[in-house]
Amino acid sequence: VQLQASGGGLVPAGGSLRLSCANPRRTSSNNGMGWFRQAPGKEREFVATINWRGADTYYADSVKGRFTISRDNAKNTLYLQMNSLKPEDTAVYYCASALSSSASTNARGYRYWGQGTLVTVSS
Repeated sequence: VQLQASGGGLVPAGGSLRLSCANPRRTSSNNGMGWFRQAPGKEREFVATINWRGADTYYADSVKGRFTISRDNAKNTLYLQMNSLKPEDTAVYYCASALSSSASTNARGYRYWGQGTLVTVSS
């Protein structure tokens, strides 16, 4: 397994969750990484991305100002802090490792994907 996502769960609207993505095989330490999500009946969509140094980050407009992506390369772990959650944030969240060291908003720019973790926000 290349990437292991965790931290999902059931939370009321307005609540917070922090997702983690472990990279036990250390295959992504020099790669950009990202979070995507897929809601029931919808296509997978971009959420947030970060370059390998952690200096560049980009967010989908729908989560900007509420979500924060970060990484700890010493721990080989990627994070997504999600605040002010809304019911429309309900989805399976996937972490992914990019093909390059840069951040990427396009799913085609990713090589390895985690198994996904379910986030459910109740109204």
